[in-house]
Amino acid sequence: MTPPKPSYRRRIGLLGGSFNPPHEGHREISLAALERLRLDAVWWLASPGNPLKDAKDYAPYDERMALARRTANHPDIVVSDFERRHNLQCTVDTLERIIELNPDTDFIWLMGADSLASFHRWKNWARIAELAPFAVFSRPSYGEAALASEAATTLAPFRLETDNAGELAGMEPPAWVYFSDIDNPLSSTAIRTDRS
Repeated sequence: MTPPKPSYRRRIGLLGGSFNPPHEGHREISLAALERLRLDAVWWLASPGNPLKDAKDYAPYDERMALARRTANHPDIVVSDFERRHNLQCTVDTLERIIELNPDTDFIWLMGADSLASFHRWKNWARIAELAPFAVFSRPSYGEAALASEAATTLAPFRLETDNAGELAGMEPPAWVYFSDIDNPLSSTAIRTDRS
């Protein structure tokens, strides 16, 4: 006899990135996601490398992981080396694998508006949108470009109002929400530039 499925499904936000370096903007959107999307946790998926970025710009992986843990500083934000352990680099592959390994969990992909603006350049971006709902957080000077992007216009019929964001976890994708009131100016690229 097959045991009954548990009635409660975990609700996890996934924030991918190089975290090179991690900063308070990552933490701010994670805390907002925990509250507004009614999540149990947010997992920071620290990528060993991004195929759209130059590898020579990366700090050592273990250094980025340690700094991410210090920056997260919250019991419900988990810094994970999932992509390194599974030898993954692209979001679509990461999502497929993480969903396969966690059948009792509803995942929401989290991203900034800068990522939405270039989402159509990601490997199999339409497949990503079919795998999990996603939440987008505004970034200074990216809002207009993000909402006019190929991905946003294609997926416009599936966009939720922010008042319904708490229903996003567990929804059949594609489904997404855009938070325009979180507009953190911090940027890993700018931080690296200021340090050099």
